Amino acid sequence: MTNRHPITRALVSVFYKDHLDVLATAFVAAGTEVVSTGSTAKKLSQLGVNVTEVSEVTGFPESLDGRVKTLDPHIHAGILADMTNPEHRAQLEELGIRPFDLVVSNLYPFAETVLKDSSDAEIIEKIDIGGPSMVRAAAKNHRSVAIITDPSDYELAAQRIADGTGFSLEEREYLAAKAFAHTAAYDAAIREWTSKKWQKPQTLGVASDEAAAPVAKFAPTLTKSWNLAHTLRYGENPHQQAALYLDPLVTNRFADAEQLGGKAMSYNNYVDADSAWRTVWDFAPQIAVAVVKHSNPCGVAVAETVEEAHHKAHDCDPVSAYGGVIAANTTVSLTMAQTVKHIFTEVIVAPDYEPEALALLQTKKNLRILRVANPPMNKTQLRQIDGGVLVQTTDLIDSLGDDSASWKLVSGEAADEATMRDLRFAWKAIRSVKSNAILVAHDGATVGIGMGQVNRVDSSHLAVTRANTLADNANRTEGSVAASDAFFPFADGMEILADAGVRAIVQPGGSIRDEEVIESAKKRGVTMYLTGSRHFFH
Repeated sequence: MTNRHPITRALVSVFYKDHLDVLATAFVAAGTEVVSTGSTAKKLSQLGVNVTEVSEVTGFPESLDGRVKTLDPHIHAGILADMTNPEHRAQLEELGIRPFDLVVSNLYPFAETVLKDSSDAEIIEKIDIGGPSMVRAAAKNHRSVAIITDPSDYELAAQRIADGTGFSLEEREYLAAKAFAHTAAYDAAIREWTSKKWQKPQTLGVASDEAAAPVAKFAPTLTKSWNLAHTLRYGENPHQQAALYLDPLVTNRFADAEQLGGKAMSYNNYVDADSAWRTVWDFAPQIAVAVVKHSNPCGVAVAETVEEAHHKAHDCDPVSAYGGVIAANTTVSLTMAQTVKHIFTEVIVAPDYEPEALALLQTKKNLRILRVANPPMNKTQLRQIDGGVLVQTTDLIDSLGDDSASWKLVSGEAADEATMRDLRFAWKAIRSVKSNAILVAHDGATVGIGMGQVNRVDSSHLAVTRANTLADNANRTEGSVAASDAFFPFADGMEILADAGVRAIVQPGGSIRDEEVIESAKKRGVTMYLTGSRHFFH
């Protein structure tokens, strides 16, 4: 049973007036009775619709600067009456209230007001009350009422009004589901803003669970919404579907990147470019460039100029850099662009480009060129698992052990300033390498990276092998430094590095065999520092 009935009476109250002419034309042609509020009523009247003001229905004027308009039984009884229920029909007749067949509503621009850096008072005024109440009421009573919240559905509504068929029950159910999603996302945005603005005051005391884990600030429920930006050609693989969603309460972030050239971004492009973007900003304010492939760095470097940093980063692993992603944390120069032009690159991302550099890069029609206004700012990370989601604070270079002043020298002589600079560089760079991670560095650049292995021995072998086979077979480990993202469980991984000529190593420590590792380092004359912090990346 389709349970169709024509739309003879509609309630329209929208903040966004775009495309109302589509509905207005249908209302006029069908002779639909239209009840509306304030500025919406004025707009519909201008479009030729004979509008009844809400105040005429309620017998009460709009008040409190528009805070109270539709919050009245004469409106909500007309929305909520189940017209399949004889008792409801009888009560409406007794009360002299006429039912609505259609409600058209969209809500105050809360998220948009937040993005404008508005005052708290201005933002609070954009917390809609009457709108969500009407939308939820109509969605609940979808057996009798059709609810339209999406302007893209105006054309469909106009057709149903014009041909007199109304909506089927199945169609009303679908529209109701969209309406609930609309209000849920709206409330999620409000909750996110208020949770950051309105912290628990000390006057309310500390709950027992908070006392047990005072550092944790995770809410009992995770409420968050994202808005669909666009669908992607496919996901990680062609048989997977994918889309990009945006956070409605932030702007000018990586997900909002301005694309200045090249093909459309793919799922993998976004993942790799985001990894590269995070990597280079770990080194700010130093100029840094990273080359990333499959979310792992092929090379990372810092230098006095962006072109030098790119040269050093690319030279770490020019084989893997083919088809990779390049990120810089400063303006891309023409000199750097002239080099990049001859390297097959999927994406380049930077805060800006010299005009000549941009013009040159745009001649590579397949190169995706991104400009991002702000550094990474995420403080938390989400990872979905089957039936749930893991939440953690973002791994940043901000723990006590990330400060070299806190490192503990356990083997060899204290590093001189040049060596310490490289150790600090290696320790920052290791954050971006997937575990198990070993990174060899020299002169502010990676020269060998072992990543994603299931044991640290293999990662050490890989780092040394890459260092000494990817640059005309030069011995790049001799006199270099190394970092390990977690402790050496045995001495063997460290010994591979030391035997290859690595003269200084920084690692977290914490293994039950630390003394064994340290003694082996002492025998080999290797300087070793323990940080007490680790940077696993899965």
